[in-house]
Amino acid sequence: MPPMEGLRVVRSRIHGYGVITTRPFREGEVISTIDGIMYRAHERTDDRGTLWLDGDCYLDILDQMRWLNHSCDPNIWIDAGVREDGTPWARVVALRAIEPSEELTLDYALEVNEAEPCSCGGPTCRGWIVDQQKFAEAEPLRAPAPRRVAGRRSGR
Repeated sequence: MPPMEGLRVVRSRIHGYGVITTRPFREGEVISTIDGIMYRAHERTDDRGTLWLDGDCYLDILDQMRWLNHSCDPNIWIDAGVREDGTPWARVVALRAIEPSEELTLDYALEVNEAEPCSCGGPTCRGWIVDQQKFAEAEPLRAPAPRRVAGRRSGR
């Protein structure tokens, strides 16, 4: 896959590989589009590197964006969906100004039953990779999460 302008895949302090910027991005700027193959929930085999689009539609990410890591204090979000003709679209958008060498991160906001311990290390870390609004409902997760060295990414 060809490199994406303004981005580079590197070893991440959060987990495995990550995507860093090589130039500044403004708040609201579209950083990149995402390439992938759409599939339906019943076709799902491995959800790592997968983005939920709409209903039971998912996008298996095929480009460098598959290395986006989770953070409880993200600097990007993913705008995505399915066009009327049935083709998927997705783009990475800056939540705030992003400086060169910053790792791009998003809040995976996993469902409670899919929650995993978080290793983002951010000042607002919830200790779990779980939707912030559903975290309060997650009784088993209220105890401090065990710290681990690695996290994983999934779709928004």
